[in-house]
Amino acid sequence: QVKLVESGGGLVQTGGSLRISCAASGRSFYSYTMGWFRQAPGKEREFVAAITRNGVVTKYAEDVKERFTISRDNAKNTVYLQMNSLKSEDTAVYYCAGRTGAVLRDGRFEYDYWGQGTQVTVSS
Repeated sequence: QVKLVESGGGLVQTGGSLRISCAASGRSFYSYTMGWFRQAPGKEREFVAAITRNGVVTKYAEDVKERFTISRDNAKNTVYLQMNSLKSEDTAVYYCAGRTGAVLRDGRFEYDYWGQGTQVTVSS
């Protein structure tokens, strides 16, 4: 089992950048495929990005591709989401998630562990 805690959210202007982090407890972080999801008010939680256990392969939602980068540091038990060229529609609570399978998935029901979320607000 793994506990996930996000940090780094905040208020940023349109076009700005922000990096959010997710720290995992436990000794088996390297065995989890990790993902980021987000949920805006009144909307469903949606997939943003995912990364394989070794950090080599990544997957992105179409509307964040080229702007967001997911990465991980298994030595620090941490996964990151670097967000550039932020838009107002990126405003949401961002959630870190982990799954025990090796294959990258973009369905929220395929993830076993979730953090509490961190708010990202992009103002124009």
